[in-house]
Amino acid sequence: MSGDGSKKSDPFVQFSGVEKIDEEIKSAFYELREGEVWFADEIKLEHRRLKTSLLRYIAGSRFLAILTAPFIYSCFIPFVLLDVFVTVYQAICFPVYGVPKARRRDYMAIDRNQLRYLNAIEGFNCLYCSYANGLLAYVVEIAGRTEQHWCPVKHARRIQHAHDRYSHFLPYGDARAYRDRVESVRNDFKDLKQKG
Repeated sequence: MSGDGSKKSDPFVQFSGVEKIDEEIKSAFYELREGEVWFADEIKLEHRRLKTSLLRYIAGSRFLAILTAPFIYSCFIPFVLLDVFVTVYQAICFPVYGVPKARRRDYMAIDRNQLRYLNAIEGFNCLYCSYANGLLAYVVEIAGRTEQHWCPVKHARRIQHAHDRYSHFLPYGDARAYRDRVESVRNDFKDLKQKG
């Protein structure tokens, strides 16, 4: 939202790569309308005022944090390779299995790097973390759909952060349920087809 209420197109605060967002969001700090973030003029001024300069940011950083940065950023190459491989995998295999494809854009939220109170390093770090975490959520969804098709059986023990498809799985140790229902469970993606 701009200060005068008009809808100016400010490329600095637009989402990139978002086709359409169904949800409109309003908070004390911004509005999300039709895939674009809008800030009031007074919020934009506050963001600029609170931005830390690059020099002060680097000078205030811990030496070990700077020393470990190359290790963090070196994960970018495996992330990109993982992104390519799982995208190609589901494009080729999911139609054969009859499994609905996960839409990559549903897991990628690349927007924090555009906040005006972040300096270039902070913005880049946010871009990197958004990509990495969005990618991993996308990979978990693809792996969960694959697991539902090939091995829809719950584990004997509780697991933390089970993927969304796990609730569809059959009980551990119930051989009769597995033999009677495995085909229906491995093909039960009605909930995804209704969303898509």
